[in-house]
Amino acid sequence: MRIRPAKHDDLPALLMIHNDAVRNSAAIWLVEEDTLDDRRAWFETRTKQGFPVFVAEAADGTFLGYASYGPYKEKSGYDLTVEHSVYVMPEAHGSGAGSALLKALIAQAREDGYHVMIAGIDSLNDGSIRFHERFGFKTSGVLPQVGFKYNRWLDLVIMTLILNEGATPPAHVYPD
Repeated sequence: MRIRPAKHDDLPALLMIHNDAVRNSAAIWLVEEDTLDDRRAWFETRTKQGFPVFVAEAADGTFLGYASYGPYKEKSGYDLTVEHSVYVMPEAHGSGAGSALLKALIAQAREDGYHVMIAGIDSLNDGSIRFHERFGFKTSGVLPQVGFKYNRWLDLVIMTLILNEGATPPAHVYPD
């Protein structure tokens, strides 16, 4: 398996897995699928802002999944916090692709100087919650009934990983 930065040529595969999650899971709280133009705009925004988009592929080049992180909120007080997403093809579950992608995201976030990584997970997704716990994420709260999909209210579990314990923000980010 190989983890690499995504390219424009990967957009159809990213679209496919994104829309599969829209259709078949509560991992993405959308009811309408994206178009290729939507995914292209998302990809270009992420990369222009300096955020990573990684792809996992098998030795034979088969697309296994993708992952990215971006801003948690658009307010400057959150500049050192990112929210991430990891999506793996259903047939690649258990392959280690999700773990490899999340490891790459965590390493990149640390290298980029971020302090906290956030995961927002549907409260019924026990697999994702356990997956994040294996990487050191802690449940920081539950927001009840903040989403709606599949004709039911969705509770959002917020999980956090402190990337650099005890570090203070660089002076150029938060001057006195």
